Amino acid sequence: MKIAIIGTGGVGGYFGGRLAMAGNDVTFIARGAHLEAILKNGLTVKSINGDFKVYPAKATSDIVSIGRVDLVMVATKAWQVKETAVQIKEIIGSETIVLPLQNGVLASDELKEVLPATNVIAGLCRIISKIEAPGIINHLAVEPTIVFGESDNSINQRLEKLNTVFTEAGFKSKIADDIQSELWKKYISICVSGWLGVTRSTYGEIRECEETRKTMFDLFTEVAELARARGVNIEPEFVDKTMSFIDTFPHDSTSSLTRDVWEGKPSELEYQNGAVVRLAQEVGMDVPVNRFIYHSLLLMEKRARMKTKQR
Repeated sequence: MKIAIIGTGGVGGYFGGRLAMAGNDVTFIARGAHLEAILKNGLTVKSINGDFKVYPAKATSDIVSIGRVDLVMVATKAWQVKETAVQIKEIIGSETIVLPLQNGVLASDELKEVLPATNVIAGLCRIISKIEAPGIINHLAVEPTIVFGESDNSINQRLEKLNTVFTEAGFKSKIADDIQSELWKKYISICVSGWLGVTRSTYGEIRECEETRKTMFDLFTEVAELARARGVNIEPEFVDKTMSFIDTFPHDSTSSLTRDVWEGKPSELEYQNGAVVRLAQEVGMDVPVNRFIYHSLLLMEKRARMKTKQR
């Protein structure tokens, strides 16, 4: 399968690396020193499941130069999806699958604003990973998994083929029975990233303090209730399951949003706690915990984006 990995960060680097190691024709989109290192030394992936290296690795900063592909895996930050979609349009054909793996619940709809809806499926991934250094990805925790599906939850040949390709690449893959439910279940868990940012704490620290753990539980409860208010199927015990899931994370682990906030970089705040606030307003709900977290980080987010524009 000919594959374009749009965004070679912790997510795109890991899953794209596995797909390349399995013999697929993979091209990585990267920039700057990261791109230079990949072209010179290949893509190195350190992983709790075993290290590996893609060498030589095909990489470029020019999406259009890749040409027509079978699969586009969109692994950029959430706020980059709309802009990236314009370039993706140049490398897709009628049979190309476009699979977004962003945090949040908006990516597939945003892609469909630019691309033919028939090309776009919905998806999510589970992994804690990051760029450790140019050309080096570090998979730190969580069993790497991709879950995907059609927006109407239909099962077809292209999904089954994709599932086979992913499974043969050596990571967990699942065709969702209810993709909206799966997206929101992940969304519930990731919205704690902003709370880590506010408290400047790791997953281990925040879950061990009674007060911050209670706030995390309340945060999850708000998002779960919002999902149900919007017609998404979330079982009653899911918040408790999410708390148990967070308890399995390494004590010193964090999330990409949290690290971006700490480092003064633009983050996915608007697509996580910010989106919770906006989506809740649409159904007349109040989400005080998420609203507090969102507005606690919003000024820092604006400063980070202003600095980025000035560079």
